[in-house]
Amino acid sequence: MKILSITQKKWWLTAHILFSAIWFGVTVTFLILSISVLTTNDSQVIKAYYTSMLQMEQTAGRASLIGTVITGLILSIFTKWGLFKFYWIITKEILTFICLVLGFFLIYYWTLNGIHLSEESIGDHFMANHYQLMIWIIIQVILLAIIFIVSVFKPWGKRIKRQ
Repeated sequence: MKILSITQKKWWLTAHILFSAIWFGVTVTFLILSISVLTTNDSQVIKAYYTSMLQMEQTAGRASLIGTVITGLILSIFTKWGLFKFYWIITKEILTFICLVLGFFLIYYWTLNGIHLSEESIGDHFMANHYQLMIWIIIQVILLAIIFIVSVFKPWGKRIKRQ
């Protein structure tokens, strides 16, 4: 398999870092907007927050997630790191998969559900949905932060090959 040159690796790594940073920024923005929902009783403002979150999820959120995964795969496959040679890479892959499920399915579902519930009334059902959404957003922020930390420190070393 062809290994990337140093220059190619730097460009792919730059793209990977930028996509990851955008994904993290979108998730933090989600958290800020979800906290802002708790500061108002105006249903139109709440719907605007949720609509903004949905638009971010469908645009920058998805694009940055897909970009992060693709550039990460390219860096793993076409460099010495490999997909399964190091425990820290496997950890990142597992956490990324969890974040992918959170973003594409759970956070998306509760955001869409929040829009529909905010059109009816801001009652118990809406608040239960909102707190579930906030919990998963917080979990995603924490997981993405862990992915960044693992990327920097690269703990656990190389896997031992079994014979």
